[in-house]
Amino acid sequence: MANVVRIGVLGCGNVGAAFVQLVERQADAIEARTGVRLQVARVAVRNISRDRNLNLPDGMLTRDALGVIEDPTIDLVVEVIGGIEPARELITAALVRGKPVITANKELLANVGTELFAAADAAGTDLLFEAAVAGGIPLIRALRESLRGEPIRRVIGIVNGTTNYILTKMSENGADYSEALREAQDLGFAERDPTADVEGFDAGAKAAIIASIAFGARVVAGDVYHEGISKITKADIDVANRLGYVIKLLAIAEKDAASGEIAVRVHPAMVAKHHPLASVRESYNAVFVEGEAVGSLMFYGRGAGGFPTASAVLGDVIDAAVNLKNKTHGSLGTFARAKIRPIDETSSEYLIPLEVADQPGVLHAVTGVFAKHGVSIRAAEQVGLADNARLMFITHSAREADVQACLREFRELPAVKKSSGLLRVLGD
Repeated sequence: MANVVRIGVLGCGNVGAAFVQLVERQADAIEARTGVRLQVARVAVRNISRDRNLNLPDGMLTRDALGVIEDPTIDLVVEVIGGIEPARELITAALVRGKPVITANKELLANVGTELFAAADAAGTDLLFEAAVAGGIPLIRALRESLRGEPIRRVIGIVNGTTNYILTKMSENGADYSEALREAQDLGFAERDPTADVEGFDAGAKAAIIASIAFGARVVAGDVYHEGISKITKADIDVANRLGYVIKLLAIAEKDAASGEIAVRVHPAMVAKHHPLASVRESYNAVFVEGEAVGSLMFYGRGAGGFPTASAVLGDVIDAAVNLKNKTHGSLGTFARAKIRPIDETSSEYLIPLEVADQPGVLHAVTGVFAKHGVSIRAAEQVGLADNARLMFITHSAREADVQACLREFRELPAVKKSSGLLRVLGD
């Protein structure tokens, strides 16, 4: 029994239940490879009577989550209840007792992650969180281990399966936003209240975690600029397709080598069809990492779902269990204070559509505004005639503040009937 690691699980929803099943299935193989026997010993839940389709021994389920942590026979804790509290209190209590913690809690880590990392280091134990960012994709381990000595320049990812599913249906089936959202909800890809997903909050929390690990800096959810997909229309999808792009909700974290500033943002963007991220469909996730020496890497797979996420949890549990028996742990080190670059100071290419009066001098007036604010035009075309005339501009890389200044001035031009905003463009 000296090599048995007894696990306390906090939460037994889709991920927690899948994790319990994976441990039962894989325990023999894991022991053969590592010499450690994993055993789920106690599971804390809110509702004991709920049917979870698990064959658990009598007495394993409990409503007392803190009691699981305080149980001296529990060696390691898995937290899959989500939210800030009581998760923070419970994780801290486990760490103080020297018990490794594996969590899938992106909201918690995006807000108080560095506080918890410091608590884990002070206790000399592990806090691992592979499942918090991209489900079953082994991204965090790559960033914190394989790429730890790599100067990361940029990380770009599709990290929300709900929005990617909706945009796929809009692009491939011609569905409008509300129709695609209903389908996603019917299939269980979207919650009844989809706000966290479709307005970019979920992706923003993941982007904060990615930036913290990639750049070794303290980035929290409040540092992330975010826009969602609820304003994307079928017309936007059609324009992007005609120009050789698809629209994706991207999480982007960049570090400027000269200033050390970090920009983290989530927003829809037009992605060139030949870019690897353009081919990521439905509820899949993918993350593109750009490093100074390694070049470009792409991580792809299922970013959500009970078993893919539980697989990532199990991988962390094995690492922590082996470390526990070897009386060691993996440290993330200290996190520098992040210098956050505001969205106004970031640069991108942009698609800017304008509904205009079809009359002489309109193009001259519009291009004069671009020139005034130092925004260079890469491509322009007119679509439609008379009352249906639209001018479409794609800029070279330009500063966000300058582009927004153009949009404000366009709204004052008599020849511009409507300025419907912008879409950022991700090229090569």
